[in-house]
Amino acid sequence: MIKEIFVQQFYPLAQAAGKLFNINPVVVLAQAAIESGWAESRLSKDYNSFFGITGYGGPTDYWAGEKIRLNETGLLFRSYASARDSFFDFCRLIRSSYTVAANVSNVPAAYAQEIAYSRYISEVNGDNRQNYKRMLIRISADMERLIALQFPEHKD
Repeated sequence: MIKEIFVQQFYPLAQAAGKLFNINPVVVLAQAAIESGWAESRLSKDYNSFFGITGYGGPTDYWAGEKIRLNETGLLFRSYASARDSFFDFCRLIRSSYTVAANVSNVPAAYAQEIAYSRYISEVNGDNRQNYKRMLIRISADMERLIALQFPEHKD
């Protein structure tokens, strides 16, 4: 997906979820871009799952408990009724389980450090913490610029 279209389509969701859970929508949108491959992943296209959250735990206000396994031996992932539910469930998870990251989300580099070195990232599944951190910082900066162009009223 073209980055500008991604921002236009999903920034309002990141903004609404971020406002409810007091998390900077810029980092929420940046993380959605990374985890969903700019909304090109099968999880995001077919299952409204923009953050790669595994399908464990009980249902929440935003996740009915639906799960998907993309291949026979793969992980279970959450499947959502809408993109909105995915964004809100992600922000709920960050606020409740990664409080330090949520609290520093207005400083994208600090947020990236907290998330990259938390249990959200799994090296067992092939994630590289340092690369994830760098990518999240870079894409957050890109998001700031794109949001400012498309949503001039944006305020952190």
